[in-house]
Amino acid sequence: MNHFARRTAPYAAVLAAAALLLAAGCSKDEAKENVDKAKGAVTSVLDNPSSTAASPSGSATATAEAEQTRIATQGGQEVTISGDIYEKYVEIGGSASPLGLPLEPEENGPNGGKYQDFAGGTIYSAEDGDPHIVWGEIRKAWEANGGANGKLGYPTSDEQDIPGGKESTFTGGTITWKDGQITVTPK
Repeated sequence: MNHFARRTAPYAAVLAAAALLLAAGCSKDEAKENVDKAKGAVTSVLDNPSSTAASPSGSATATAEAEQTRIATQGGQEVTISGDIYEKYVEIGGSASPLGLPLEPEENGPNGGKYQDFAGGTIYSAEDGDPHIVWGEIRKAWEANGGANGKLGYPTSDEQDIPGGKESTFTGGTITWKDGQITVTPK
């Protein structure tokens, strides 16, 4: 993981914890106090990278050396995000991104791959590939074609902007969403 992501990972955990505290019905003063305490824990991690940062409620933690974070979902379940899926999650902006909070722990996919579902999409990673995000209409079309188990296989790119829409590539083809229409093109 690059230096920037290691240094910013604890901040993502603090932001997630603050959002959860606010959503849980804390008053503004209580939330501010809890965020201030969490910032202190982050400062501690930045000064000592082998330590663990935890929000005062224990709802979100980040371990700098382990390249992972644990986030309490709205349902109260604590979910770990780790490894290359964690790196991708941090790269896109963590819980503040369109992916939002994790829905469940990482799961094994076909052929040695893995994936993790989030409120706004899923991060998939083939066994020997980089992690990529699949969401929206492209995800619906991909899943309708068997997902990672289908002819299209794992994603090999994130969505890319194209004139009039978006496009994602997969090991077995391409899915294009253009002018509101989906086109699946096998290799």
